[in-house]
Amino acid sequence: MNPSLLAVALALIFLWDGYFFFNYIISLFRNYGIREWTPGVSIIIPAYNEGERVLKAIRSALAQDYPDFEVIVVDDGSEDSTFEVASSVKDPRLKVYRKEHGGKARALNFGLSKASGEIIVTTDADSYLEPTAVRELVRRFYSDEVLAVGGQVRVMGDSFLERAQDAEHLRIAMFRRAKELDDLSLAPGPVSAFRRDALERIGGFVEDIVEDYATTKAVKRLGKVVYAPRARVWTEMPKNLSVLWRQRKRWFLGDLKNLGGGFTKDWSFLLLGDFIALLDVLVPLFLLATGNFDLFALWWWFEVVTMLLPTLVEGGKLSNALLFPIIVWFWALFYLSLHVYGYIRLLTGRL
Repeated sequence: MNPSLLAVALALIFLWDGYFFFNYIISLFRNYGIREWTPGVSIIIPAYNEGERVLKAIRSALAQDYPDFEVIVVDDGSEDSTFEVASSVKDPRLKVYRKEHGGKARALNFGLSKASGEIIVTTDADSYLEPTAVRELVRRFYSDEVLAVGGQVRVMGDSFLERAQDAEHLRIAMFRRAKELDDLSLAPGPVSAFRRDALERIGGFVEDIVEDYATTKAVKRLGKVVYAPRARVWTEMPKNLSVLWRQRKRWFLGDLKNLGGGFTKDWSFLLLGDFIALLDVLVPLFLLATGNFDLFALWWWFEVVTMLLPTLVEGGKLSNALLFPIIVWFWALFYLSLHVYGYIRLLTGRL
């Protein structure tokens, strides 16, 4: 590759990442709307074949630092001991139901039909909420036009894939704080809150393979969906590449059916992001192949610095920040491959 062209490509990477990084820095000094109130909250946990894992989700929900809430576990026709495990927890705030298997959205809607709270919080059976998560979600309903709030998802585990996914979600948290504080594209299933009346107006949680995105998009037609950076949940994610591919393939194909409704969920952002991902894959390789070690070191330093600050502010492993250039290269190659696959499916009518 021509050295001048290589320098331009590197500059484009710096401009793209730098734009979000500096907006993130600015957002740290910007106040965002909150309201101190304590409406009744119903935490719904849909569960399917989660077994003993559901205990951690239930206990974290029951440990919320919040005065008025109930926890509703919906066993979606599990074939294992999920219902028995959930029922073994004795707490007057906990209700456990079992229904025929029908998918996550139907389980959430069943829970909604049993809920008494003004605010409906969702989380997953393989996730655990930090003790202040519900309080932080509720505080972000700062006006009547705010109908839903999404929090920050983080990933448990110490394998390379789990660390890479936590770094990925930390980068997502940085983007959301920088650009989506008051216009969130996706209220994530593991940590979201909705006004009950807003869910009822859209007919409940939307049945879709990406029910959280589809529901967010439907709610945004009625009002605002905002981000609560301090409402955090820790979740389990795939531990091997084949499972990760299947999960992200399902997410991306679902996204392609529902594009729109936010900064990170439109075609222009998607395609520009793919172009930068291509540069993220090729530029470091060409820098090494052509002996441009100074520029390679500059690229490495830049990627570390842009991840180091969010790691210190939001919390995370310092080693992830130091190794982030490797992680970002992995994700660029992974998502570029996934998106090409998705576009082929889209163009051939096989979504």
